[in-house]
Amino acid sequence: MKEPHRKYEIRCPIHGFVEINDWERTIVEQPSFQRLRRIRQLAWTDHVYPGAMHTRFEHSLGVMHTASLLYDAIVRNSPDVLRLELAYNDDGLRRDRQLVRLAAFLHDVGHGPFSHAAEELLPAREDKAERYKHEQYSAAIVRTKLRAAIEDHELNGNYGLMAEDIASLLEGSSKAKQRLFWRDLIDGQMDADRMDYLLRDSYHARRPVRKV
Repeated sequence: MKEPHRKYEIRCPIHGFVEINDWERTIVEQPSFQRLRRIRQLAWTDHVYPGAMHTRFEHSLGVMHTASLLYDAIVRNSPDVLRLELAYNDDGLRRDRQLVRLAAFLHDVGHGPFSHAAEELLPAREDKAERYKHEQYSAAIVRTKLRAAIEDHELNGNYGLMAEDIASLLEGSSKAKQRLFWRDLIDGQMDADRMDYLLRDSYHARRPVRKV
């Protein structure tokens, strides 16, 4: 299997250096991802906690990093289940690790300008039952704006991932097939998303140290 040409490190105040490969850097460079630099994680919370200026951009990096750690722990601690019951081999495990990383990386690209604070302004679905959610916008952006960056990068020759694979995992669609259980690493009761934002939000909105 061909290895990534280069690795890059981005300094994160929560996780230290977060490593990305050439393929992931190409995705970072896309306008659809760069806009996350201008979307604050906690919307207007900085009006009360001025330090809470962190963004969906750094959160997305943290979620990808955390999801990778969770994935690696499962592979390390449950090899028999993965290989004997789910028929994984080394190539399949490497492919799904990259799939989980990209799904975690892109889970928030559909957020609007004020994060969750503006979700009630999103348009109603065709059935009028409820409004669209940012996760559905994330999947749509993956299928359209990010499709070329995902599918056409030369490193994808090692994995054969399609934009639909990532979008289906984000939506929890049956199209994800066997890999659907990995979605719990991104959207579950104790997932990489929560693990990152609980640490990150508390760090940036922490109470100041009082001087005696």
